[in-house]
Amino acid sequence: MSQVNLPAALNDPRLARRETDFFSKTWGESFERAEVVPSPYVPHITREHFRKYLAKTSARFHKHNLALKNVATSAENDAVGDGESDREFPSTYARKQKRFQIDLDVIPKIFMQPGFSLQNLETFNQVLPWQQIKIHRQDSSSEKSVQSSKLLQEKLSHYLDLVEVQITKQISVRSEAFFSAMISHDELEDHMRRTCSCIQHLRERVRLLDCILVQSPLKIVQLSKTRSNHLKVYKKLRLMATIYQTQPTIQRLLGTNDFIGALDLIATTQEILSQELVGIHCFRHLGLQLVEMEKLIERMMRAEFVSFTHSLFYKPIAEEDTSVDHDRLVMIVLGILRLQNNSMIEICEEEACTSIRTIVKQTVIEAVSVADDIDTDCAPNSLANQMRLLNYSQWITLLDQLFHSLIILLGRVKMINDVIQDVAKAVTKSDFFQPVEEEKAKELEKESPWHDTVLRITGDADKALSDVEYLQISKSLRDMLCHVCDHSHDRCIKVLNARAKDGFLDRLLLSEFVQLSQMIEGFVRDSGNLIGKQSISLRSCLQGQSSRFVQRFHEDRINKLSLILDNERWRQADVPVDFQEMVDHISSTGKLNLPVKKSDSESKPQEYLYINGEKFSVVGTILMLLKILVEYCQFIDNIPSATPEILNRLVELLKTFNSRTCQLIIGAGAVHLVGLKTISTKNLALASRCLQLIVHYLPSVKSHFESQLTNKQLNMLKHFEQLFKDYNDHITMISAKLVSIMDAMFESNLTKYEVKAPVPSNCFRNIVKQISKFHEGIYDILSPQQIRELIEEINGGFKRLLKVQLMRLNVASDGGPQHGLVMSDIAFYVAGIRGLNGFSDFNASIDDIWEKS
Repeated sequence: MSQVNLPAALNDPRLARRETDFFSKTWGESFERAEVVPSPYVPHITREHFRKYLAKTSARFHKHNLALKNVATSAENDAVGDGESDREFPSTYARKQKRFQIDLDVIPKIFMQPGFSLQNLETFNQVLPWQQIKIHRQDSSSEKSVQSSKLLQEKLSHYLDLVEVQITKQISVRSEAFFSAMISHDELEDHMRRTCSCIQHLRERVRLLDCILVQSPLKIVQLSKTRSNHLKVYKKLRLMATIYQTQPTIQRLLGTNDFIGALDLIATTQEILSQELVGIHCFRHLGLQLVEMEKLIERMMRAEFVSFTHSLFYKPIAEEDTSVDHDRLVMIVLGILRLQNNSMIEICEEEACTSIRTIVKQTVIEAVSVADDIDTDCAPNSLANQMRLLNYSQWITLLDQLFHSLIILLGRVKMINDVIQDVAKAVTKSDFFQPVEEEKAKELEKESPWHDTVLRITGDADKALSDVEYLQISKSLRDMLCHVCDHSHDRCIKVLNARAKDGFLDRLLLSEFVQLSQMIEGFVRDSGNLIGKQSISLRSCLQGQSSRFVQRFHEDRINKLSLILDNERWRQADVPVDFQEMVDHISSTGKLNLPVKKSDSESKPQEYLYINGEKFSVVGTILMLLKILVEYCQFIDNIPSATPEILNRLVELLKTFNSRTCQLIIGAGAVHLVGLKTISTKNLALASRCLQLIVHYLPSVKSHFESQLTNKQLNMLKHFEQLFKDYNDHITMISAKLVSIMDAMFESNLTKYEVKAPVPSNCFRNIVKQISKFHEGIYDILSPQQIRELIEEINGGFKRLLKVQLMRLNVASDGGPQHGLVMSDIAFYVAGIRGLNGFSDFNASIDDIWEKS
């Protein structure tokens, strides 16, 4: 009721007072106010915009507020009657309120519920109890049923009257708000009417604008689109006509070997078919046909590449490579790379290896056929056996020609490798390698004749390779070069092994083997510089052959040295001029190598070997050993790879000389071998001096080998330290042997010494004589410093033995007759030593021979 009756809505006790809320009163509780979003077209107005206006109207506004207050005061005075009566009679006002509450309580609560609706069955039965009416109709007479119905009607009418009375009272109380709402409703209706009129006018204007300004331009746009569609259809038809001519065009291009053009046409056609002519029925088989034609072109390019490499690799070595058709090669490589096929690298490798085998075989056949001293009809059938009949000069010429041919072939393989590399670089999508190889590219542009060709042909080519594919191709090219180079080295190894089977290489002279080694090293170096990587197979074969040659070289010299040592009589030998020149050359240049021989037949041998002004008395064996030492050093200059092995052999040779000399001299082996009566002091002095000569050159030999060893091999130099120690120990041992000989002589003479006249005694006469003889034996052999050290050590031994003998004879330093006799003998002994050459200032103090009391 309250939702359909406007006065009832205004008097609904459950709702709050909303005098000006017209929409909620009209459309009920379900109406909600929505927040209005600020319009972007209306500027934001703040109080600052009205500051000027407020300042202008503030006085009038103040007067207006005072007038409103006066009007409100007069209205309150008019209504003071009811208010004052209520305040004067509060009990009456309370009874009115109570009666109003009682009247409302009479009405059942169901009528006041917000969800009240007679459409609900339960609500309808509660308001109109028809079941009871039916029962009354069945049980009682019709008069009673009519009365009950009238009673119910009157009851409901009473409820309605109560509600209407209350509504009337509420309207009377709120009449001002009600009429204000009605006025607002009328104004809103008027606004709505004017708005509808404006909208209708606006729609009419829009219709006119549509007819005048929109329809015509839209028709123009439609016609333009139709024309554009017609042009597209025309272009599509022309494109189809062009595609229809693709196969004949490809045939013409293949007829001129323009593989790149054919591949570009196929790629363009496939792209058009997949993008612009999708679904064209007449071209449904063209894609498969183009794929088959692409495979045919790939086979043709492979055949062309095989033909090109075959003609290049089998071209005579004497012809220069300037006649190479670089345009043809670049076109073939570019076409194969466009198909992302790396089979050309395998083809190039296979053709190169086959050509290497052919070159080796052809070179050997030519060398055997031109040899005058070989009868090929009677020679063995095997080509290797025929090659073994060549002498050294013929075989080394064969090897030189073989190395030359292989270097030229490797250069041709490198040329194809570089062309493939350049083309692959030119068609790679990314330029990540350009900054790194910019300088290298400039050098290549100056040196390679194909660089301009690559730039010209690949200038407009599509970037068909990715970075990963380019790196894979580069790796395959490097592997191919290395494999071809290794294969050429392997074939050369077979030639070397075939010639070395009968021990031919082991019997070469040192100069011949050095020539062979330098030739092989040159080939390995040139091939390594060509491909950018050193191959080790041929060098390993050379090292193996060098080891065998070094073994034979060492065995020859150590056998020669042993034979000379076994026949050495340990007498001072004259020094030939060649040996003196060798020593002078070493001293002047600081290099251990043999000098160039001078033709001077009138030069005579010298008695001593002079080294930097110091003379050495030597035997023939040490001269030969010194020459062998220089030969070993010169060997590593010519063949540096054999340095470690030569070092070990040289150490073995020097150890052999040292140990064998010790056996012959210290162990007296020379007495039995060459028939010496005894090992004299002169023999011992010569042996010591020869050992000193080797010790003199050991530091130079060590420095020479150190310059040829790698950092990892430097630990081998410790052998020289051991040799230095062994030789010095041997020299010390010989010196001790000399001293022991004199001590034995002193002991044999002093045991017979008696303190009596005549003076000097025979004992001291014999001792001085033996010392003079000892000095004469070593004076021209040992150095003055060593002689002085020996005499001082001998003097010390003499005083020690003399002291023992004087103690045994009970002779004391008491100034007696015996003391005087002893002092006279000692004075004779001292005079004898001072009479030796170089000992005039000899300090022969004898105070320590007397026992202190």
